[in-house]
Amino acid sequence: QLQLVESGGGLVQPGGSLRLSCAASGSTLDYYTIGWFRQVPGKEREGVSCISKSGGTNYADSVKGRFTISRDNAKNMVFLHMNSLQPEDTAVYSCAAAAGGVCFDFRRYTYWGQGTQVTVSS
Repeated sequence: QLQLVESGGGLVQPGGSLRLSCAASGSTLDYYTIGWFRQVPGKEREGVSCISKSGGTNYADSVKGRFTISRDNAKNMVFLHMNSLQPEDTAVYSCAAAAGGVCFDFRRYTYWGQGTQVTVSS
């Protein structure tokens, strides 16, 4: 069974950068679309970015030009590079794996990591 573990979150100042990592075990990420989602307490889950099995990427309008998703299948990892972070980016970020489906349709994602906190504050 596929297991996902996120890391790389933390406290950064506005304008700063972070790289989130999603490490997989139990199976290969080659077979999955990988998405990054974020959630603030009391708010609905928001799709941030996804990368398909073939390497195609999608981004939420709110992060286009600032975030970059990538995958390293040899290392069985997916990354989210976040630049120009703003307070509204503060959330728990989770990675998830889906066999297929629309990028931000969270119902299609079968496996989820536990999340990593990103806090953007001066």
